[in-house]
Amino acid sequence: MDSFAGRCVLVVSTNYAPEHAGIGPYSAQIAEHLATLGADTHVLAGMPHYPAWRVHEEYRGRWRVREVREGVTVHRRRHTVPRRQTALRRGLFEAGVLAHGVVAPPRVRPDVVLSQMPSLAGGVLGARIARRAGVPHAVVVQDLMGAAAGQSGMSGGGRVASFAGGVEGRVLRSAALVGVVHESFTDRVAAMGVPRERVRVVPNWTHVRAPGGDRALTRARLGWPEDATVVLHSGNMGLKQGLEVLVETARLAGPGGARAGGTGGTVRVVLMGEGHRRGYLRELARGVESLDFLPPAGAEEFPEILAAADILAVTQRASVLDMSLPSKLTSYFTAGRPVVASVAAGSGTAREVERSGAGVVVPAEDPEALLEAVRRLAGDPGRCAELGARGREYVERRLSRRAGLERITALLREASAAG
Repeated sequence: MDSFAGRCVLVVSTNYAPEHAGIGPYSAQIAEHLATLGADTHVLAGMPHYPAWRVHEEYRGRWRVREVREGVTVHRRRHTVPRRQTALRRGLFEAGVLAHGVVAPPRVRPDVVLSQMPSLAGGVLGARIARRAGVPHAVVVQDLMGAAAGQSGMSGGGRVASFAGGVEGRVLRSAALVGVVHESFTDRVAAMGVPRERVRVVPNWTHVRAPGGDRALTRARLGWPEDATVVLHSGNMGLKQGLEVLVETARLAGPGGARAGGTGGTVRVVLMGEGHRRGYLRELARGVESLDFLPPAGAEEFPEILAAADILAVTQRASVLDMSLPSKLTSYFTAGRPVVASVAAGSGTAREVERSGAGVVVPAEDPEALLEAVRRLAGDPGRCAELGARGREYVERRLSRRAGLERITALLREASAAG
């Protein structure tokens, strides 16, 4: 497939625009890019629900939706959306996606199929549609579901890890090519029986614009004092994020925020986003004065809020090793603020932060270590500026949208040629 003009491409991704966090923005930008190259681009997707795990109001009660967004034909299928994550509820979610996709697939004959995983059902649907059409199937692994079931701490996850990993392995082995968003996934994918010569590293890219507004005005609008060191976590509030560590960090900061080293100011923790653990975290944080919650930000204000913070936090449970790479990192690096990663040493997330040179890594689930890292950065503005600049340089060098989309189109071309 030297050119996509006149070809039909089907992207299978449970998550899609207008979702503005997680995998949805990447799937949308891939599909829209293919459409600009002349492809007749279709997407099989679910109803928008992430990260709140609540179907967007305009899609509620609708069984099937066919719509055109930015030149892409989107075929949406209704499915269950669990508000609380357990292995059983997640299984019902995947079963709903799979059943409706099998009963009512898009009525198109693609020339190539691209599936975005971690949706196990999406991978199975993509493989099934490609097999029936006799065309190549390429898969991009954003998260590994089998590993996620075992590492995320989800109730009942251990019992389904083997099953999910088995299904996942069959999908990946049948694919013409498998793309992984970080090299730390490669060994696990290879252990599933996928030949290494069929694995390509296709890193995610930044899907938000660089901030350009008045930082002081944004802080004033949010009520963040000039002398406060604001530690911001943005994104999904789920199990694998282990956000309890930030609640406890705020608790350690004391009433109104502990003194930040050398600045004379205070430390405040801000959790911005949605997710099924939000209510639990609010309850856990009852009485913690140095912690604030914000709703998800819109596309225009999101980069400005990230840049208005002093430090950007990424957290994961200590058990999360090689199943997930937070997509928020690309946005964090673009914001030009230092990153503190409270994650397992040697994990994909730790390796990405270290490679970027844009932040520091502290032990997972250790609020004392996290607060100490924040205090050290707060007391060294020059170091903060250096780390922030490295993040932006890393984006320019490795994570630009153009480079990311070129890697995906190259993956599809190669898969088509191999198929």
